[in-house]
Amino acid sequence: MWRITIVKLQRPILVGGLGLSFFLWILDSWHDSIVPAGEFALLTALTVGGGLWLWRKNQPPLGQPLNDTIIDRVVVEQAIAQTQVIINQLAQEAANHPQLAILREKLAKLPLELNRKEISIAVTGGKSAGKSTVIKVIENTKNLPRMSVDFSETAPLFSVIGEDSDTIILSMIEKSDFVLFLTNGDLTDSEFQVLQRLKALKQPNLLVFNKQDQYQPSASATILQSLKQRISADVVAIAASPVPVKVRKYQEDGSFQEWMEQPTPDIQQLTQQLGEIIEQRREQLICNTTNRQVLLLKAEAKNCLNGVRRDQATPFIEQYQWIAAAAAFANPVPALDILATAAITAQMVIDLGNIYQQKISVGQARQVAVTMGSLILKLGLVELSTRAVTGILKTNIATFVAGGMVEGVSAAYLTRVAGLSLVVYFEQQEIAIAGGNVLDIDKLRQVLQNVFQQNQKIAVLEAFVKQGVKRLLPEVKAVEVIA
Repeated sequence: MWRITIVKLQRPILVGGLGLSFFLWILDSWHDSIVPAGEFALLTALTVGGGLWLWRKNQPPLGQPLNDTIIDRVVVEQAIAQTQVIINQLAQEAANHPQLAILREKLAKLPLELNRKEISIAVTGGKSAGKSTVIKVIENTKNLPRMSVDFSETAPLFSVIGEDSDTIILSMIEKSDFVLFLTNGDLTDSEFQVLQRLKALKQPNLLVFNKQDQYQPSASATILQSLKQRISADVVAIAASPVPVKVRKYQEDGSFQEWMEQPTPDIQQLTQQLGEIIEQRREQLICNTTNRQVLLLKAEAKNCLNGVRRDQATPFIEQYQWIAAAAAFANPVPALDILATAAITAQMVIDLGNIYQQKISVGQARQVAVTMGSLILKLGLVELSTRAVTGILKTNIATFVAGGMVEGVSAAYLTRVAGLSLVVYFEQQEIAIAGGNVLDIDKLRQVLQNVFQQNQKIAVLEAFVKQGVKRLLPEVKAVEVIA
């Protein structure tokens, strides 16, 4: 325990907090009457200060940007630049990262993707929807603009039973600029779900009602109207390969000849709409597709960078959690536990902020520490963690009767939860090079709740309590923890 204290003497906030904690403990030993007043004043100051800070931070934010942003070339180029920043940061922090070369290779292809002229159109649908025929008929028509268009037929959807059976097909569809979704009648639930997924991804598509000639005209019109109402969008009805009709030709002598004649494909409305889309929205379609690829690459690069930073942050969190445990274990005054823990958390905020390129001042670190302490109290995490730790420690009398053991392990546990919450919070932010991001209290509260719930599993708590006992009572051997 002396070794831990000496290591942290280099931290100004921590030294101040623990020093004041020790000084007040000495006063408590000399003058019992000072403790109630000192404790009340300390708690009052923390409560008022934290309350004022929370009041300021909880003021209504400025208006949020609109969700439906037009994706044009400028937007895509900005996204590419942001991805470049993340990859450069990864190279700076982990020059030998195994994914770095792959990320750079993918990044180099994005400008080429943005500048291409060819439009890719995926034709998809269930089995026997007429995908091959539709592509063949469209390619033979002369109504489309003289531009390079690449039609690709996907494997049939819904041909294999299972939740993830169409994952590969859908991933291929999402890489295209535009989607023709073919159906032969009213939509099934599976078809509707795929269309909803494309809508959520903002994947441009057109629903095509093929083989309409196989229905009576009134039935065909009813199905078409139903499709339009269900998806709240335009639907095109076609007959790419009309049913052959029997033709009979009579001769002058009364005899006749019969044969089957293939009607001309009825796809004029489809080719007309495709032509307009290619002429008017070609550049926007390419920008949409490229932007989706940029966002995927950006997320991949950010995950790599966050992985590197989490590896750096974990030892800091573990170090501070055991410092908090030692301070609470040796401190007989509950009010001083709050002071020491706040000082430890503040220093941890600074160190974690440095790892995640968040430039946090000493004053800001204190504010974050007070805020996190206030959130932990409001969410009832102190009571829940103490109850869980106490229940586990009661199974071993030697550790449970040790003075301050529950407080020490609980302090370590809550410090760990605070540290992991900060890591998750920082990972969810945009990669910051200059720093200066404002703390989002509501988001931090949600992160705290989620991290606490993840670490409330009995196996996790048992393992943590074992580590805490070994740290605080190294002379106790073979600690047996039974849930």
